Amino acid sequence: MANTFQLEIITPTRVFYSGPAEDLILPVLDGLYGVQAGHEPVVTALEPGELQFRVNGEWQKAAVTTGFAEILPDKTVLLAAAAEHPDEIDINRAEAAKARAEERMRQKQSMQEYYQSQAALSRATARLRTLHR
Repeated sequence: MANTFQLEIITPTRVFYSGPAEDLILPVLDGLYGVQAGHEPVVTALEPGELQFRVNGEWQKAAVTTGFAEILPDKTVLLAAAAEHPDEIDINRAEAAKARAEERMRQKQSMQEYYQSQAALSRATARLRTLHR
């Protein structure tokens, strides 16, 4: 298994995944970031979005929120505020959260409230995008 690396995806409530992976694609501030075995050491911030990783030739996906990743040549650790498999996402709840966030963004509010609404919208959009792909 020379073409694999140890992947750990950890949230405050659970270990989402721990095991070997062949590839990893994670959402970062300026787009998507790919990781394979032997990658140069990097620490990067996670953005809300769709995470994909390949195990035994099959791609798995998940919706993740903010956090960070430590990437090493033989191991990658992702610490995320939340991670969900597509079958764990309640589409009605995600659509309602998106609608609430969009409405809050249309209202006049403080900059802090605006950024909180923007973050909520990003989380809801990431969850819905993960479901629809």
